[in-house]
Amino acid sequence: MYPRVAAAGLLLNADQAVVVGEVVALDTQGTPSFHALQHRGSHPGHQIVFYAFDLLHLDGKDLTGEPLLKRRARLLKVVEGSDLLLSKELPGSPAAIVEAVRGLGLEGVVAKRKGERSDAWQKLKLENQQEFVIGGYRPGSNGVDALLVGYYDDTGLRFAGKVRAGFVPHLRREVFKALKPHHVDACPFVDLPNPKSSRWGGGVTAEEMREMHWVKPELAAQVRFVEWTAEGRLRHAAFLGLRSDKSAREVRRE
Repeated sequence: MYPRVAAAGLLLNADQAVVVGEVVALDTQGTPSFHALQHRGSHPGHQIVFYAFDLLHLDGKDLTGEPLLKRRARLLKVVEGSDLLLSKELPGSPAAIVEAVRGLGLEGVVAKRKGERSDAWQKLKLENQQEFVIGGYRPGSNGVDALLVGYYDDTGLRFAGKVRAGFVPHLRREVFKALKPHHVDACPFVDLPNPKSSRWGGGVTAEEMREMHWVKPELAAQVRFVEWTAEGRLRHAAFLGLRSDKSAREVRRE
């Protein structure tokens, strides 16, 4: 899918290596965009790159028992000159880093304990977005007019809201094509229908249920939104892309 990244991987300074990182779409200002990564055809000015941030194996040696700083020192030498980018440490206090990242309009910060083995990854999001399970949609002239999304808790799949923004016609058709094989007759949400629509249009009444098409809750979508309402609905939700890397059953409200 990403020829430039694959070509860069062949230039690593190693016979064998397992490098952990993330594929990112950068605009002309160097700002990453998840939406552009998902829909490269409609964002021709973006550049696809790979940011490396960890090295797990090198030339047959397991490095997972070494401290993160030592692995990253090896990583620097492995990626040097390969066209893979190194995700560097951010200097300064947590407050200063967050303020700088916010000023650049970035989505957030990921942190890990320095110098020791730890699973304590911390993720601070500076804008509200997360993945949601697609449980249905309202059809439209281009396939999908609005997605019905939710998340899992102990009771089952709970409805979070309708997602109508963030689409262009060809995306509506692509998402419809992805959903079509998953059609089912019954609504998968445990808390629908709602007695009435919410102030922001997030509810689905019994009458509106007749307009909807339901799908088996197996696909996840990345969604940006302003906030959660008092009714537990997404306000001003926008579609960013499908998440092929995320199991629907793992999706919880963050």
